[in-house]
Amino acid sequence: MLKDKVIIVTGAGRGIGREIALELGRLGASVVVNDLGTSISGEGASSEPAQEVVDEIIAAGGAAVANGASVADWDSAQSIVATAVEHFGRVDGVVNNAGILRDRFFHNMDPDEWRLVIDVHLNGSFYVSRAAAPVFRAQNSGAYVHMVSTSGLIGNFGQANYSAAKLGLAALSKSIAMDMSRFNVRSNCISPFAFSRMIGSIPTETPEQQARVERLKVMEPAKIAPLAAYLVSDAANDVSGQIFAVRANEIFLMSQSRPLRAMQTSEGWTAETIASRAMPAFRGSFYPLDRSQDVFNWDPV
Repeated sequence: MLKDKVIIVTGAGRGIGREIALELGRLGASVVVNDLGTSISGEGASSEPAQEVVDEIIAAGGAAVANGASVADWDSAQSIVATAVEHFGRVDGVVNNAGILRDRFFHNMDPDEWRLVIDVHLNGSFYVSRAAAPVFRAQNSGAYVHMVSTSGLIGNFGQANYSAAKLGLAALSKSIAMDMSRFNVRSNCISPFAFSRMIGSIPTETPEQQARVERLKVMEPAKIAPLAAYLVSDAANDVSGQIFAVRANEIFLMSQSRPLRAMQTSEGWTAETIASRAMPAFRGSFYPLDRSQDVFNWDPV
């Protein structure tokens, strides 16, 4: 399905990224396995995780090369794309999967915890995507897949930095889809539910938290890979600007912001009439402060 395709996968040394890289290799793609080899909080570095995935792809008869550059640096991001072009001659797809966590309640979060998460998830996805854009334009083809999260699409406690980055990434994907459609370039998002290093870092101090993590353990990272593979394939040529979620054997098409209710007045609004007329009419359609698990409140299939 992906024969002759060259796909970059960031954060591909472990977890979801690893499974995506292996699936792409199985389907015939040449894979650039990018991973800095850091801890879940972004500390340290190691070339081993990326190289292990490359070795596994090659052992199975595929083609792959490791890259240990940081997505959070503009020049390093350029080198990731350069690695693909130097080794395989082109780039057909980018899967922006690299990420870290620095969870903290908003009122306790310090600027470094905010900046580091934004740098990897949002800035990093921009840097790598932007580095690939000239190649895609020259080829008149290309596909982006960005990993987002229901923490941003819906909400979650203690993840202001991560939620903001992921919701921003959904908007970035939509902008890429619109701006680059003239070059036959597509951009979509996947919000994955899977047990990974990130999920494994969730606190399990209460019975509710323990039960949540146990439910998450049945959602294997490998279940995310087929959708990512489809979205970078030619079979998805007419799919762009969409947000999907995958939870075990379930695939969801997620909603995007559209008007819910409208009110108008010929006289123009004042603060008083907004309070007396508009807000009472809107209140029944207000979104509650749901978390992801409040919306996805049934066991995965």
